[in-house]
Amino acid sequence: MFTRRKIIKSGMASSLTLAAGGLAAPALAQGAKIKLGYVSPQSGPLAAFSEADQFVIDTFLASGADANFEVIVKDSQSNPNRAAEVARELIIDDGIDMMLVASTPETTNPVATTCEAEEIPVISTLAPWQPYFIGQQGNPGDPGSWRPFDFSFHFFWGLEDVISVFTAMWNQLETNKSVGAIFPNDGDGNAWGDPNLGFPPVLEAQGYQLTDTGRYQNLTDDFSAQINAFKAANCEIITGVPIPPDFTTFWTQAKQQGYTPKAASIGKAILFPQAVEALGDQGHNLSSEVWWSPFHPFDSSLTGQTAAGVAADYMAATGRPWTQPIGFVHALFEMASDVMARVDDSGNVDKVASAIASTELKSVVGRIAFDGAGLPPFAAQNVAKTPLVGGQWRLQNDGSYELVIVDNSDHTDIPTAGTMEAIV
Repeated sequence: MFTRRKIIKSGMASSLTLAAGGLAAPALAQGAKIKLGYVSPQSGPLAAFSEADQFVIDTFLASGADANFEVIVKDSQSNPNRAAEVARELIIDDGIDMMLVASTPETTNPVATTCEAEEIPVISTLAPWQPYFIGQQGNPGDPGSWRPFDFSFHFFWGLEDVISVFTAMWNQLETNKSVGAIFPNDGDGNAWGDPNLGFPPVLEAQGYQLTDTGRYQNLTDDFSAQINAFKAANCEIITGVPIPPDFTTFWTQAKQQGYTPKAASIGKAILFPQAVEALGDQGHNLSSEVWWSPFHPFDSSLTGQTAAGVAADYMAATGRPWTQPIGFVHALFEMASDVMARVDDSGNVDKVASAIASTELKSVVGRIAFDGAGLPPFAAQNVAKTPLVGGQWRLQNDGSYELVIVDNSDHTDIPTAGTMEAIV
């Protein structure tokens, strides 16, 4: 199998140009710009994750990066096959020097897998590290076969972190410890519901009873079976990682069928204010993980702004409320700037990959370093963990919602602004 890098190294580029789809050497001409590819779900059911992309890219280029970088953006359309397709376009047609990719395993994994096969350095984020790392292995069910990647690097938190945050929030309430799970049949859902690495063993160890009705297909329009099962088990807590439209469907139907748990801690679906506002007053005290907020005590290495400053600029520029992905997409471009400043040839993929691996960056989402901290040995080479806390959405008098941090047990440097309240 020919990759772009093998063709370049063997000196066959000119003779194989047509056969290889127009592959071109990545070495830059004097004064040429470094090409960054960026893939995210700008349309489809995951589009909320990419709402701030253009703002972040504009901020990156306005910081002075426009003199050295060109950013080529592609839409995955919330489709894994499309994500892989546009990744190859960026590598083969556009001749990028490094790939950046964000937002759920359905986007990060196919792009990262394509880059690894084509030997192009890639940095990804906005997906828990387990579905990113394990989901790309040839045999995800056989830990002995798992291997590190040479060109793929990822920063975010893991399932152990979100489980810790969710249980810490639940432990602030009086409940019967009966939990209902809505896990979809996708990268996140399969990881969260994994009987060995996901929620089930940890909840059992902490005395929780889990009712898991199995994996459902994304964009399901009837959750009656799940709701009936949760009612039968008297589940006072709900958790899961649905896409935004699916949780809206589930929660609306649950209310219609007279089911209201004391806590609903939901990953992914209610990260965004517009998703909660779509529920009207039924979104009050829904809870979720909080990866980034204006209250996080971190500064941007790119602009020098605080997290609060980055969020304020976004709101002033767009007239929309801040969202959590702003910080992590911003950090992706912080990484790109930092990495390329430490290599003398942006077209040398080995040097770029080595520079990513040696990163120790204080970013707007916290410290990013691939030093193995908090990780099992098999993931230490490719993953950097970032902090996670828990929050609740509180309905305001004007009908808007405010995300209040209510648990910082694992990261006390990130301040809380309230305590967990039961849904009524």
